[in-house]
Amino acid sequence: MSTVASLPAAYVPATYQASLFGIDDPWVDTHLEGIVRTQLDDDSWVDLLPRWMQGSDLLFGELVARLPWAQREVVMYDQIVLEPRLTAWWTTGSTSPEPAPVLGAARAALTEHYHRPFDTIGFNLYRDGRDSVAWHADRERYEHEDPTVVIVSLGSPRPFQMRRKGGGPAQSWLLGHGDLLVMGGACQHDWEHCVPKVAHAHGPRLSIMFRHHLAA
Repeated sequence: MSTVASLPAAYVPATYQASLFGIDDPWVDTHLEGIVRTQLDDDSWVDLLPRWMQGSDLLFGELVARLPWAQREVVMYDQIVLEPRLTAWWTTGSTSPEPAPVLGAARAALTEHYHRPFDTIGFNLYRDGRDSVAWHADRERYEHEDPTVVIVSLGSPRPFQMRRKGGGPAQSWLLGHGDLLVMGGACQHDWEHCVPKVAHAHGPRLSIMFRHHLAA
């Protein structure tokens, strides 16, 4: 069981090199034109659309300043430790709208394209190369036969890796500055993913995860 330790509202991570493609007002292509699917095996696939979130660096700054970031305590090997990243959440049951208008447009476009009622948005903030998330599969596999998990990466690119459950060679994508990656089919049942630690991160990364807990 985990608890939540709130951070000071004034917390801001180190500055990073902004992308020339990310300084305009945020927007997304609601038709997802140019998205490319890769079959990992007969039952699992990944969709990729680079730079889907335009104005991503401006959105990065808005979300870092606006979201109620927290660092959770989790039990690991009989010890209580802090997760090596900051997190925040939004759901359709919230009393306030999405933290930024473009997230509402993105959620609507993804819902239409994938025919999934994306009702939850999670946020992970990787402050530097020491922040990470270990190999895992998302809990939606307990709720749906084939859950679809969407990740939009903002900020400095970091490797995102996937491998078959039980180990084996990993596939890696360098994601940042508005890149879209979607895991579908049996990914959460047969594969696991991670954001590993890196020796030299050029700046912080923020991942936005759209999930569906309601029935499709």
